[in-house]
Amino acid sequence: MSQLTLFDLPTKGRCSCWSLNPWKTRLALNFKGLDYKTEWVEYPDIKARLSPHVPANPPPDTDWTIPAMMFSDGTYIMDSKPIAERLEKDYPTPSLHLDSPIIQEIYPAIVAIAKPLRAVWLPRVPVNLLPERSSDYFHRTREEAVGKPLAQYMKEKGGEEAWVEALPAIKSLGELVKKNGGPYVLGKTPSYADFIVVGFLHFFKVIEEDMYQRLVKADPALGELYDACKPWLERDGH
Repeated sequence: MSQLTLFDLPTKGRCSCWSLNPWKTRLALNFKGLDYKTEWVEYPDIKARLSPHVPANPPPDTDWTIPAMMFSDGTYIMDSKPIAERLEKDYPTPSLHLDSPIIQEIYPAIVAIAKPLRAVWLPRVPVNLLPERSSDYFHRTREEAVGKPLAQYMKEKGGEEAWVEALPAIKSLGELVKKNGGPYVLGKTPSYADFIVVGFLHFFKVIEEDMYQRLVKADPALGELYDACKPWLERDGH
């Protein structure tokens, strides 16, 4: 029987988890108290590492993506949602409460924030976080996607107007977090819904602290949730 292995994207310097999607998985693993190891995979190496073990994502998604996990029976699973389902099946306690309908409200709420702020966060990722090979890959692929250099994209679209556009969505997410009384999305019970939100908040925090502070200032319930989940953020890759 092999150990659980989480495939994650490295940062420059001391490797640590930074991206919102791997953080969903890592938070779930940490919450369940599972023994696992991290294998760091740079962006250009993802396909070669995962393609022998798991089918490609359907179009239009990127073919092979992080997070992925190898389970103790040697099975590989890619994408945070099916990984969470397998973790819940194999290790049901404590529960992630994946059947909670509020999860289906959380996902679009996150997208509604990330989309108008894309020119704020996207250009900062390769500069602030990524090692050289991953940074080069990220610049090339994302510049193809947005149709211009990332620095230009940030200059044109990543100013104060982006935050103004995102503010209603930030407040909507805060309302979802407060819906059941807090500090967790389900009230007093931590769940996977929290990890979706906290993974996103931590993503902003590691890119640039000021970005995180703007989010939690817009609705303090987001900061309260983040603080409540801090024990499961401590193990960030080591």
